[in-house]
Amino acid sequence: MISSLAEALVTESAEPRSHPGGRPGIGADPDLESVSCVGVSFRTASLDLRERLALSKEQVAALLARTGCGVDAKHLSELVVLSTCNRLELYAPGGDGVTRILTRLIADATGVNEGELAPVLYAMRGGDAARHLCRLAGGLESMIIGEPQILGQISDAYALALAQGSAGHAMGALFRGAIRAGRRARTETAINHNPATVSSAAVKLVSSVVPDLEHAQVLIVGSGEMAELALSALHYRGVPNGNACVLSRTREHAGTLADRFSDRAESLERLREALAAADIVVTSTSAPHHVITTEMVRDVMVVQGRMRPLAIVDIAVPRDVEPSAADVAGVTYFDLDSLERSVSEALDERDAEIPKVEAIVEEEAEELIGVLRQLDVEPLIADLRSKLEEIRQDALYKARRQIAQMTDGDRAQVEAFSTALVNKLFHEPTCRLRAEARRGQAAGYALAIRQLFGLS
Repeated sequence: MISSLAEALVTESAEPRSHPGGRPGIGADPDLESVSCVGVSFRTASLDLRERLALSKEQVAALLARTGCGVDAKHLSELVVLSTCNRLELYAPGGDGVTRILTRLIADATGVNEGELAPVLYAMRGGDAARHLCRLAGGLESMIIGEPQILGQISDAYALALAQGSAGHAMGALFRGAIRAGRRARTETAINHNPATVSSAAVKLVSSVVPDLEHAQVLIVGSGEMAELALSALHYRGVPNGNACVLSRTREHAGTLADRFSDRAESLERLREALAAADIVVTSTSAPHHVITTEMVRDVMVVQGRMRPLAIVDIAVPRDVEPSAADVAGVTYFDLDSLERSVSEALDERDAEIPKVEAIVEEEAEELIGVLRQLDVEPLIADLRSKLEEIRQDALYKARRQIAQMTDGDRAQVEAFSTALVNKLFHEPTCRLRAEARRGQAAGYALAIRQLFGLS
């Protein structure tokens, strides 16, 4: 019985029904097509423009929620948005068409028109996008080489996309690979052993204006991570515990940070009073407007007749301090662009580590590109499995009609036999296809399989 049914399975499967629908095949280009990145960073855009492009966590969540709906975003199956003080980057599966969609999304989300964006935007695809994100996670693309915050920001961006349901297989592979590269860079090299973050660089600058840090009064406006790093660096360089005041929207928020160093905590309602008492001001809030105005600074320095200098460091995007405050006599003002021009000499100790990090990043990027190339052929593998299953079902149907005396046991045996046969035939070609995909050599195989099996 089984032998006759097996023969029927083989001989009666000619001219199977065509596979309905089907997915598009991988492109003829053997290079990776599955991911794209569009972005702007401190390397391409001024601080003024980056301020206008900055997105809050809530705005990022709203943008992610558009994935799968809307005029543009309906074509995106996945999306991750990385928004920091130094860059805005969008990642999604796909090629050239996707980069145009991502550009429109940036314009829509920020209100900056595409004409103004065009000179500062960069777009990367495939292996270039994957390698860029790995370099970013490794600290090689930061304003201060090796700064540790970017790895956490990348992890947070991916976590938010997961929470919003906008990160799937492609973005998962991309971001997990990049995060792995970043972690290796930090554990296997000394790229961040000597702190040179934006906050520590800011402290180094203000110490040149207010050299007697042991007697300086410090005002920290904001209570987030950057404010915490700046306060920690100031105390490390000699500001005594208790000589700083932390201001936030509420005294409770400020107290969470201030209590760690036995400092004072106040709400923003006491800003003018605290500004008058400070020698050093570091601001890092997420406010969408200026927290410290030129009028406030002029009142402290001119109207009140203050004799000692005031150093202001604004590390927020958008800026917390009105830029014209720098023109007030006695005030030295630093913003992020000032830091970029001033920190290069502090990075000499890290230069020797850069080749080590680059080697790690390249190794992880190549592995990641292989994984993403393999993802490129998964739709083809799914189509091939579907076609083989269709052939199997068609043959079973014809075999059952030919041999009417089949019992339930016979049917179960034939079902198991035909399934095992298809799986056996399917295994070797798909393993080979995935292996060739990782090597970037799958395009010819993919085209042959689609033509031989009549796949769309």
